[in-house]
Amino acid sequence: MIALLFVLLFALMALGAPVWVAMATSGVAYVLIADLGEATRLPTAMVDGVSGFELLAVPFFILTGDLMNRSGMTKRLIDLVLFFIGKVRGALAYVSVSVSLFASGISGSAPADASAVSAVLMPAMREEGYRPTFAASVNAASAIIGPIMPPSIPMIFVALVTNLSVGQLFLGGVGPALLLTAILFVVLFLRGRHQPMPVAKPTERSFGSLRRLLSEALMALVAPVIIVGGVLTGVATVTELAFVASGYVLLVGILIYRTISLRDLWGIFRDNAVFASTVMVLFAVVGIFSYIVAAERVGDDLATLVDGLDVGPVQFLLLAMVFFLVVGLVIDAVPAILIFAPILLPAALDVGVDPIHFGVVIVVNLMIGLLTPPVGALLYVVSKVSQVSFVGLTRQVLPFVVALLGGLVIIVLVPEIVMWLPEAIFR
Repeated sequence: MIALLFVLLFALMALGAPVWVAMATSGVAYVLIADLGEATRLPTAMVDGVSGFELLAVPFFILTGDLMNRSGMTKRLIDLVLFFIGKVRGALAYVSVSVSLFASGISGSAPADASAVSAVLMPAMREEGYRPTFAASVNAASAIIGPIMPPSIPMIFVALVTNLSVGQLFLGGVGPALLLTAILFVVLFLRGRHQPMPVAKPTERSFGSLRRLLSEALMALVAPVIIVGGVLTGVATVTELAFVASGYVLLVGILIYRTISLRDLWGIFRDNAVFASTVMVLFAVVGIFSYIVAAERVGDDLATLVDGLDVGPVQFLLLAMVFFLVVGLVIDAVPAILIFAPILLPAALDVGVDPIHFGVVIVVNLMIGLLTPPVGALLYVVSKVSQVSFVGLTRQVLPFVVALLGGLVIIVLVPEIVMWLPEAIFR
């Protein structure tokens, strides 16, 4: 019977309904058809979906990322990384990957990171002679690393719907982010051997310029240090730390960089309130799904089904990997996490999968899914910002996707990549 819920959901999405409309409509229809009680219970379920104090972290994370982009912190990070990489062939491509590793502090969101980095790097890459579609594909592929490296908005979503530790999920993302960064470097190196990339233009490399770049860029790195350091030490909640980080970035943008004026604040707060509301609406309608899942005991039924399949932890994770890759083809990362993570977690625990490993695998899966059409949110964002063909970008990004999938398989097969740091810090 529960299959009817997802049939209705995907049918409405196929007809072009917004995700939250499809979720709300299919949820209400299922409650009425399955006779799960009076529909008057659903408003309470929706309120429960957005009543968690931790949810307040989401709009402040979004605000922090937007303020960092508007203040020019992205450009300062790029200049610093370019200084260290120097005049090497394909330098700007390596800069894109490197900055994305640190850009988790910029927004914790892959599309936002891709937009910010592409807006700065694409003009420079065009000027140096990179093929536009290749340059855009590098920026798109590297953008998935930011939301895996802490602090990460998707990790917070996983924690909210599964009651897992935010700190452990943050630390669990470090190993996979470093692995995927290394894999992208290898892909760029191999491509450069067969199709030479442009040599970077010479830049001033003096102690004075390094000191200036460090003084400017280090301010951009303080925000993620505030969040991650605060979570690990337990001095404050994630919500409180997100509030402090947004206030810090705002003050730096106004008083030090002087790239944000008081006149800009109304527009910044308005735009972020609108964007954050779209996320909060999703959490509200997920409350309906949570009510249905609890009433129908979906988690228990799924655990029983998995027991019958007689699969071990590795086999289950491989099946989950394929499932989330397919889901990522048709659903964006956020609703996929909110819908399926709490449903599949009981089954994962039942077969002996570590919940932190499972949560990180979900996030890595869905970040790669952002590079796959037809949804492919990253592809749409980068093609628009970079002004390149969506089809051409999709073709160019394919080798990166294949390599990243190989990295995902390694993460599944070698749980120590995820678990070494959480176990060292928390256990």
